[in-house]
This record gives sequence, structure tokens and C-alpha cells, in this order.
Amino acid sequence: MDAPLRYRSEDDTGSSVPVHVVWEITLACNLACGHCGSRAGSRRPNELSTQECFDIVHQLRDAGTREITLIGGEAYLRKDWLDIAAEISRSGMLCGMQTGARGLNKARIQAAYDAGIRSIGVSIDGPEDLHDQLRGVPGSYRQALEAIELVAQTGIRPGVNTQINALSAPHLWQIYRTILAAGAKTWQTQLTVAMGNAVDNAQMLLQPHQILDVVDTLYGIYTDGLAHDFRVLPGNSIGYFGKYEAYWRSITNAVEPWQGCTAGSTTLGLEADGAIKSCPSLSKDSYSGGMSREVSIAEALDNLADRRVQHDGNPGRGFCASCYYYDFCQGGCTWVTHSLTGERGDNPYCYYRAGKLAKAGLRESIVKTAEAPDTPFAIGKFEIVLETLEGGAVDGVAIDDAPKPHGSSHLVVCDSCTEFIGDRETICPHCGGEARMAAVARQQQSREISNLMAEIDMHSRGIDAVISAITAR
Repeated sequence: MDAPLRYRSEDDTGSSVPVHVVWEITLACNLACGHCGSRAGSRRPNELSTQECFDIVHQLRDAGTREITLIGGEAYLRKDWLDIAAEISRSGMLCGMQTGARGLNKARIQAAYDAGIRSIGVSIDGPEDLHDQLRGVPGSYRQALEAIELVAQTGIRPGVNTQINALSAPHLWQIYRTILAAGAKTWQTQLTVAMGNAVDNAQMLLQPHQILDVVDTLYGIYTDGLAHDFRVLPGNSIGYFGKYEAYWRSITNAVEPWQGCTAGSTTLGLEADGAIKSCPSLSKDSYSGGMSREVSIAEALDNLADRRVQHDGNPGRGFCASCYYYDFCQGGCTWVTHSLTGERGDNPYCYYRAGKLAKAGLRESIVKTAEAPDTPFAIGKFEIVLETLEGGAVDGVAIDDAPKPHGSSHLVVCDSCTEFIGDRETICPHCGGEARMAAVARQQQSREISNLMAEIDMHSRGIDAVISAITAR
């Protein structure tokens, strides 16, 4: 199986190659989503010019970027969106787009294809009434479903994105069946995170203990989808570990666990005014490497070095500090943790964590203690509360009773329980079974083969780009 462009090789990680970039090219939007973290609506003052955007495209190409996803707001509300997409494609990078799809008609989709866009993800957030309620515009659901069908007809493999929250979580099977019938082939699911408009509407946020039902449901849909050439892609906010991790996280054939937050390392976010961020969802107040009119992409990556999860020295907090997996996971998605408390390293939306607590008769909830400012990507403040399963207050902090895997450099799968364990374990701390070394060797070989495939694919694309440049002269 060829490694997807978004696959990160060890060389990518070691050199901080911005493999995937998510680029907000305008903040203008024709929807009014109640969960929008960026509070999109009006375009940003002083948005980059077309030529400035072209310069960024060329810098990203030179930095080794392989995929750029255009977002907004609504990307196609910017007049030169097709010019930007075409320049990305001409520069040898895959161009995709995420959209709410209000007004994304057949002509626009065909124009996107002609400009080189080869992936389009459409947002669907529930059945019709709920979707229109969350998106703030009557009729937006029907337009989004129609867009999925039109994308498929154009020749682009259509995908869907869904925000999972307390309102949409009960409808996941219904959403899946609807988008499958419409022609979708991939479904990226992510949690509604406590940022921007979602802080104002905190009642829609999922409670941490509900992550168990959400992941169980998504895995059931994942297995059903495999029989229909349909792939559920759990987003970075949905994790981590537990009994399903060995089956559904990897984007290759290799068995791979959650690899940790890639913000500022192999992932970058760009705002329409030139802000270069470590992640498209994080606030530039804490995670900016500079403005593109003042610094280059390379300089921004250097500026972000001490804010990468791998290098920031965060020892973890709460349950995460004691967690068996912390040295590998380091608290999961930075967006989730920083948005809740203003710091990273304590993530209650973790399947492994919620499962361990449930076995001990405990659960966690979040309580809002401060509102968010009325600015894009603003965060408020939430307290993580430990409770009994019935909701009674509990003193103290939850901890993981599994000792950390000292000396292990990789995670492998226990042959007995399919949980990930450290590669030097002899007894699985999760099930007590013997950790067979055959599994270690098998997975190490699979990982090495995947890395080699990614490197070969990258060099092949470089050769193709040179040939294309020569033949175009």
C-alpha cells in the first residue's frame, strides 16, 4: 500500500517538515455556526494579497509540504481562491478544501477540480433539523448533502467532517448512513472543542465521560464502513489508546498508535492575514511563529521549536501526569487541553483515561468558570471535576495505577488483549498476559517498511515535479 501524502516519516518528524498545512484564506463565512472556534463571519482586515499567497505557496513547497487544505470562514468566498488552489497544484502539492457547502454549486465544484483541487470535505453535523440549528442557516443541510453528491460526480473523492458534541453524538449512526448513501468515502470526526462560539454555548460540549460511548459507536461504524469502501478517520481530538487503537488510527497498513500532537512540527496553520501558527485550530496568542509579512516559513518553524509537544518539557498534569502512555501521547490534542484550561498536558477526553476511571467507579465532568472574549480562537476557562459514576463529588485527583513502561522506545500490541504496551514489557500491565517478542519484531519490521515506502514516494514526487517543470518549458 502506498503511503498517503499526509504520512509522516521519521525524517519528516526529525526535520520538522510541515507535511500538512491547513490554510484559512479568508474568515468570511455565509454560515453562523454555534460551535465555530474562529467566530467566522467577516473577512479579516488586511488579508494577504494574491501575490503574497503565491509567495507562501512557494515557501511551503520549498519546505517540503506535501498537502495544503484551504479553509475559511468559507474559502470560496475569497475571489482569488481558484488562483491560489491552482498555484498549489502547479507547485506539486495536493490541494484540498473543507467547506460548509452553502452555495457550493456544480459550477464551483467543477472550477475547483479544474484548478487542481482533489479532495473536498463537507461538514455534516447531524440530521436536518439539528444540522441547520448548529449551522445557523435553514436549508444548509440539504445544500451540504447535494454538494457531496456533486463532488462525487465531478471525480473528486468526497469526504465529510462532523463535529461531535452533546447534540450530535446520539445521531452518529444516522449521519453515517446518510452520508454513505450520498456518496461520501471518508468521514473525519472531531470533538466540538471549548473555543470561540462553543464556549458561549457550553451546554453543547460533550462531557468527558461520554467519550466512551462515542468511541464505541464510532468503532462500530468504522468496522461497518470497511465493507462499503468507507473509512472513518478519528480526528486528533478523539483518542486515545484502549482496545480499538490498534485497528483504526493508522492511515497505512502498519499497526500504529496515536503518535502525539504534531502542531508546529509536521503540521502548520495559516490565518488569512499571514499569521503562521503551529495548528490551524490554536490561538496565535500562544502558538504563533510570526506573521508572514515579517518572517519566512522557515523562521516561523524555528520560532515554534520550544512550543512543540516533543520539546516543550511539559510533564503532564492530573491523570495524564501518571498515565502509562504519557511519554508517547503527552496529553493528546493540544487544542483540546489548552482550550479547556489554558495549559496543555491534562486531557479528560481520553478513551483510556475514561475507561480506567469507570472501572474504579469514577468519571470526570467539565464546568465553565470563565467566558471567552469575543475574538477569533478565544478560550474561556473550565474546571475538570472528578465524580462518582452517579455524579457525586469526589476529593483528590485521578491517577493511573499502571506503572510507566521504563526504557521502552516504541509501543507494540499485546498479543493477549490487543492493547498497546511498551516494547520492553514482558508482562502486559493491562491484562497480565505474557508479551510475546514476536509481536515486537513483527511491528518493528512493519514500521520500517512504512517509513521506507514514504521516503520512496517522496523522492518519486520530486522526480515527477522536475520532469513536469522540464516538459513545461
